[in-house]
Amino acid sequence: MERSVIGLNLCPFADNPYRSGRVRFHVSEQRTAAGLLEELSVELTRLAEADPLQCETTLLIHPWVLTDFIEYNDFLEACDAIVVGLDLEGELQVASFHPQYRFSGSQPEDIENYTNRSPYPILHLLREASVERAVAAVGNTDEIYLRNMRTLRSLGHEGWQRLWRD
Repeated sequence: MERSVIGLNLCPFADNPYRSGRVRFHVSEQRTAAGLLEELSVELTRLAEADPLQCETTLLIHPWVLTDFIEYNDFLEACDAIVVGLDLEGELQVASFHPQYRFSGSQPEDIENYTNRSPYPILHLLREASVERAVAAVGNTDEIYLRNMRTLRSLGHEGWQRLWRD
């Protein structure tokens, strides 16, 4: 978080909730996709019921399940269905991060994929209202994506690796 997401400003919305202690980091011990879906349901409900001044967002880290990116990517449809099933559509959303993250049409080692890479598979639970406020503050969110691509291209693989050595 500190070196890449915040340090490289890959997500201009992350700094404030992180620095103010309003990010919940939950590490799942689940070993099956079904178990993770149940835990996701609990975490979505917990976030929906939490005061945003206490908990703005949740990172559901699941190191033991969905380590294959294709399986993980397919699983995201079930995540969206859980949001709808809990009647939280329009209130919460799930963003995705994975050690093997790969944008459609990209090659596995394209540096641009690293904007969504993480040490472990992560489901990032976000409040829609927070996203809307951030978008209103930043304006064109496409520019964030394009800036991130430029940042990572200029860093390259060597610069990315240096982040973790320094």
